Amino acid sequence: MVTQLTYIALLRGINVGRAKHVAMADVRALVSGLGFRDVRTLLNSGNVVFTGVKAVPSRIAGRIETALTGELGVSARIVVLTAAELATAAAANPLVGIATNPSRLLLAFPATSADAARLGPLLDQDWAPEAFALGSRTAYLWCPDGIALSRLAAEVGRALSSAVTMRNWVTVGKLLALSAKVGR
Repeated sequence: MVTQLTYIALLRGINVGRAKHVAMADVRALVSGLGFRDVRTLLNSGNVVFTGVKAVPSRIAGRIETALTGELGVSARIVVLTAAELATAAAANPLVGIATNPSRLLLAFPATSADAARLGPLLDQDWAPEAFALGSRTAYLWCPDGIALSRLAAEVGRALSSAVTMRNWVTVGKLLALSAKVGR
């Protein structure tokens, strides 16, 4: 029996401002065209939930990146996680207890675990009133004054450039809820 998993693809920088505009219907069609099933998108900012046979998530990301560029003319880095990986990252969030606004609590998903390790030096800095924690594949950022004014978010972006994408706690919750429904 072939194992089917639920995956979440996080497209970096899609539909933020005027840059890299792509219709989510086109993204759904593209992902379906690659052979994935139960394809759904969340919001208009590049969150795709789908099912497929068990595969290496980074290979899935590469396939979607190539198709996105080739078929829709949009270049974007993509991080793919299994639904179980996203659930584990959310359950391990050490900043939930201090965050008072879920839209300012971010989970950063580096493209690889090696990229995540590059964030290690940030643990040695004082980010107050912000807070930073690092998991094995996820970084957690509390930005109480907002993301646009966050020194921490800017530094994570500088350290990893396009090798990271971030989602706020509200979106993570919505992705978890949608992934629980997909494929059932």
